[in-house]
Amino acid sequence: MSQAKAQPSSQPQSEKSAGNLLKDVDVLIFDIFGSVVDWRTSVAREVQEVGKKHGIDPANANWANFVQQWRDGYLNTVRVKAQQDPSSVPSNLDIMHRQILDELIVKPEWNKYTSSWTEEDKTKLVFAWHRLRAWPDVVHSLLELKKYKIVVALSNGNIRLLLDMARYANLPWDTIFSSELFNAYKPNPKVYLETVRLLSTTPEKCVLTGAHLWDARGAAGVGMKTIYIPRPDEDDPYPTGQSVKTKAEGGEVDLVIDSFEDLVRLVKENHQGSRL
Repeated sequence: MSQAKAQPSSQPQSEKSAGNLLKDVDVLIFDIFGSVVDWRTSVAREVQEVGKKHGIDPANANWANFVQQWRDGYLNTVRVKAQQDPSSVPSNLDIMHRQILDELIVKPEWNKYTSSWTEEDKTKLVFAWHRLRAWPDVVHSLLELKKYKIVVALSNGNIRLLLDMARYANLPWDTIFSSELFNAYKPNPKVYLETVRLLSTTPEKCVLTGAHLWDARGAAGVGMKTIYIPRPDEDDPYPTGQSVKTKAEGGEVDLVIDSFEDLVRLVKENHQGSRL
């Protein structure tokens, strides 16, 4: 299926749409896990190191699948349980990650590899989520975007996790908002609305950029504009984002871009156009 993209400047209709989207926008808000940072390879690398320490040949254990199941446990918790009953789940993602890890490692398919893991090993792996590498297009793009807009992180990660990650990956946020502050998880409307309130702005002046349709739906539901960026295998059931369409094409997001560099270009062009 075709994917609506931010087209080169030779295609004026797409540029006009992007310009209208960014007009009057003050704040660029970014989802983090999968959108800004590559959690898969980062966490799988550390899990593999722990496995090696206990004599597990990486060829014998599918650690990438292990990490995916860990992430799936998180997604099920925040997208289902947390929306039905926020008090039923911890507000701190480190605690949630540890709970899910403890459940995962006793499963028969993994216990043969993980039964010798120590408390130190498990703690190290929980904090592996603090040490995620940014996608290659991110850091330099954020530095450029900061020249024109307020650049904000909004994540279900806890505050300390997001601070550690920003320092580790050199993410130059103007500020960071965590669902931990609001005792709710995205896509709960409270997370988006409280972020907007604390920024002393309105939803219409904010754009959420991320790689998850469920997040975009939550943001759009409170009036934010939305930009979708496909990342490899990130957005089930759209593993490469190829089926995601813009609202103009009958889809759910305002714009689809290929990279953060696309967003930089569009913001710059909008800024230049507003000065004419």
